[in-house]
Amino acid sequence: MTETVHRPPKPGATAAGGVHAPMPRTLPWMLLLGGAVGFLAAFLLTVEKIALIADSAYEPSCSINPVLSCGSVMATPQAQAFGFPNSLIGIAGFAVVAATGAALLAGARLRGWYWTGLQAGVVFGAGLVHWLIFQSLYRIGALCPYCMVVWAVTMPLFWYVTLRNLAAVGDRLPPPVRRVVAALVGLHGVLLTGWYLLVMALILHRFWYFWSGSVLT
Repeated sequence: MTETVHRPPKPGATAAGGVHAPMPRTLPWMLLLGGAVGFLAAFLLTVEKIALIADSAYEPSCSINPVLSCGSVMATPQAQAFGFPNSLIGIAGFAVVAATGAALLAGARLRGWYWTGLQAGVVFGAGLVHWLIFQSLYRIGALCPYCMVVWAVTMPLFWYVTLRNLAAVGDRLPPPVRRVVAALVGLHGVLLTGWYLLVMALILHRFWYFWSGSVLT
């Protein structure tokens, strides 16, 4: 009589052909820590903005050189795309993300509508961030260090919330789509790293004249 050995499914797929979210145990920590870091960056940017409004001669602490200059960025219309400082959106949004992570760590089971709302939030955040990346590189010509922290945090939050939500409905997806989702889950770290490297390459290319000049001098 042979003994049946039950092996756990490989990461990214179940025996039934569904998909699992990558690193499900770490997602709550990612939401909590990512939300906290993003909240802090947005809060500090808001403080700097208020100080600049109060005193037009104020030099923000995040204005380091002609390229890394949040003062230059904050003075542009893009810094208040909806008629108020973009950092206020970050304060509200990242507070929700951090609270979600804390709730999950406390054992909360969130309903589908909540994850749908969170998905809408991270999609909006990722879209706004990439619009701001384009504006900073090719319209404003300067980088805001605190904004870059927000960029760096928003990308994995969008990525892993999206993969988690796709995995949650994996069994209801058509087989071809299910296979694509499983492949994304299996390569989640590689794809996220590539995303970061692409943004870094764009920044390096856009401001190469400055970086190369600083090195040579």
